[in-house]
Amino acid sequence: MNRKRIVSMVLVSVMALTLGLAQLWAGGRQAAGSGKMQLTIWMLNGRKTALDVLVREYNAAHPEVQVTAAYYDTDGIKDACKVAASSRTLPEMWFNWGGSLGGFYAENDLVYDLTQYARQNNWNRIFSPGATSLCILSGKLAGYPISYNVLDVYYRKDIFAKYNLRIPTTFEEFENVCAVLKQNGIIPISTGGQYGWHTMRFVELLIEHYAGAELHDRMNTFQTSYNNDAVVQALTKYKEFCDRGYFPQGFITASPNDTQIAVYAGQAAMDIQGQWYDSGIVENQQDMSLYGTFAFPSGGTNRLSAFAEMIQFNANLSPEKLDACVKFMDFYYSKESVARFSEYFSLPLPRQDAEMPGNMPNVKLMLDTSNTNGTFTITDQAFPTEVADELFRV
Repeated sequence: MNRKRIVSMVLVSVMALTLGLAQLWAGGRQAAGSGKMQLTIWMLNGRKTALDVLVREYNAAHPEVQVTAAYYDTDGIKDACKVAASSRTLPEMWFNWGGSLGGFYAENDLVYDLTQYARQNNWNRIFSPGATSLCILSGKLAGYPISYNVLDVYYRKDIFAKYNLRIPTTFEEFENVCAVLKQNGIIPISTGGQYGWHTMRFVELLIEHYAGAELHDRMNTFQTSYNNDAVVQALTKYKEFCDRGYFPQGFITASPNDTQIAVYAGQAAMDIQGQWYDSGIVENQQDMSLYGTFAFPSGGTNRLSAFAEMIQFNANLSPEKLDACVKFMDFYYSKESVARFSEYFSLPLPRQDAEMPGNMPNVKLMLDTSNTNGTFTITDQAFPTEVADELFRV
């Protein structure tokens, strides 16, 4: 483990301990007669603008409750939750992903099992079955579904047009697109290798290409070893892309949260991202008409990788606190809230009455593509946490 990572984890540990003590203090204050129920939620930095406003409004409208929010980047919230889990100082609510990431908290009885609550409150009429199923971990409904995400290749339409490039339908055509872009001084694929999860996205598509859907699925569930020719071919091709300069110079140490900068500037032509990229285009006041998506041409049906997001609730919540947490999440993810702050949500919401955002055309396109092409579980959610951590380390 490098020094920077160690320092980062130490800082996260201190933050988690501080927040844990704050929660204990808040609980003591409530017990002393403050009259307010204290609820804390840990959320991603990208949701801060909307959540700050909605927390203030909710607190003003519900004087019996005091909601407090803390924010982290993608890797920071993973570390903070793990540290808090070990010290039993998890907040009432925290953002998490499905698969092995959220599964860790279900396996260790750290999350509230919402199965019975969902049945009693007719969640089957509220949430889409697909989204809810992705939140069932270790036999428990381990979270409140907030999004269903699929990943595609975002590309700059104007750059493709300038060099007479068509959307590739085969892997060979994709390689040719990269070669033409590189020859003309354009970075083919924007990516950031820090932490490993962003470069993982490209490697898993190469594995899908060389292994095929059936073998890839068996590998992801460890029915078949990853020690096979398809993985060797995929990693060999990945090295070839690196050697040819198809990724930004120095990308291995670059932040995955900054890959869109080169695409916005017209320095890079493609970025492997989910439908939240449309939100970023709107938020950063970019011209949406310049951006399109296509399925990576891996072969077969060209499946997309997919994953779920959820809000998990602390296993130790009282029935009263659980009701309060769900009511706050219902407010946060209401149609009215989403309409006001659409660029700060991963749209569309996994609700049966959810509407497609009119100013984000790629969202519907990508979901339609996933329905047609099919999906596979993104690697870091398919793997057990300890295996995913080791993958990212190397």
